[in-house]
Amino acid sequence: MPEQQVLVLDPTGSDHHTEHLALRAQGPAARVDILGVQAWAVTDPFLLKRLLTSPDVSKDGRTHWPAHAETVTRWPLALWIAVQNMFTAYGPDHTRLRRMIAPAFSARRIARMQPAIDAMVTTLLDDLATVPVDEVVDLRERLAYPLPIAVIGHLMGVPDSQRDDFRHVVDGVFDTTLNPDQARANTARLYEHLDHLIAAKRHDPGDDMTSLLIAARDDENGGVGLAHQELRDTLLLMISAGYETTVNVIDQSVFTMLVLPDQLQLVRTGVIDWDDIVEETLRHEPAVKHLPLRYAVNDILLPDGRTIARGEAILASYAAANRHPEWHPRADTFDAVRADKDHLAFGHGVHYCLGAPLARLEVATALQMLFERFPHIRLAASAAELKPVPSLISNGHQTLPVRLHAN
Repeated sequence: MPEQQVLVLDPTGSDHHTEHLALRAQGPAARVDILGVQAWAVTDPFLLKRLLTSPDVSKDGRTHWPAHAETVTRWPLALWIAVQNMFTAYGPDHTRLRRMIAPAFSARRIARMQPAIDAMVTTLLDDLATVPVDEVVDLRERLAYPLPIAVIGHLMGVPDSQRDDFRHVVDGVFDTTLNPDQARANTARLYEHLDHLIAAKRHDPGDDMTSLLIAARDDENGGVGLAHQELRDTLLLMISAGYETTVNVIDQSVFTMLVLPDQLQLVRTGVIDWDDIVEETLRHEPAVKHLPLRYAVNDILLPDGRTIARGEAILASYAAANRHPEWHPRADTFDAVRADKDHLAFGHGVHYCLGAPLARLEVATALQMLFERFPHIRLAASAAELKPVPSLISNGHQTLPVRLHAN
């Protein structure tokens, strides 16, 4: 097979659907350049699922990626490969960390969040109700942002006074237009906030996940707790994954209801429910387009005869895989009635997102209460006027302008 071109991914994410078509045209995996780092972007969902569950693929770049040491010194996305938590763990190390952290996301603990989430959404909608009838409101800023940061702040024990600071530094983690110096400065600020939170919870623990993780011990490994860097990076993972991604799902699901009123009508007439809307949003416009990085532990033969060589980097291209035409009929069409809404928005296999039930709960609650409270809500700009967030990772709009009331 002739050598295929290396596709340079757009760091601004300005036209990701066209980019995903170009990636899929290269076969089950495409050679790509991610801000100067080359990798294989896997867009075939069946291949991707196989790789995500294969021992031949690792998330531990320190052990399985020869370019790791050099890359962390110069890559704007260095934090994504340098952290020491479940996100970059492999094999027994990942099993140990997940075993220690999973109790913090128990079904009972998440279910207990429902009254608090209801109250948070009610407060945000009450605030929106004070807006003058003719005024345009940015729902990303007034609902999609504040709800997840309030939920994750409540869950992790982040004081109200620190939540805006966490929001801005987490936004920087997902901004793929930052240069290496800007990214390093953002990382330093992020760790300052995390260290302050850890110190406060060591001094005065509470009924929150930060306190729970500080006290966590691995009973199958001699009662050892999380190392300090593991603790910092686990909190980073919990806060960033629990915040930014949910912002985007709320954003995308509200946007879709406003541009596809027929889908909204299906909910209002009881043909489907809000959970169906959430799942189809996760398939159609997942919060994360590409997730860096994984690495080949051994040579991996692709279905088309090419080989991902041992030590090469792999990019999980979830958004392109979700819309693969061999997985879902009419894959580019949002159809919440479709029977099979399977997707990879929360990953697959041992790295499947622990916070998925919480994210689903937040989005469904926000949608139901928003459209009940403001039944005449409509988009205040054309869909083509909305600009994407500047990221090849994060998938949302910079703003979501709406009018809440009918004229």
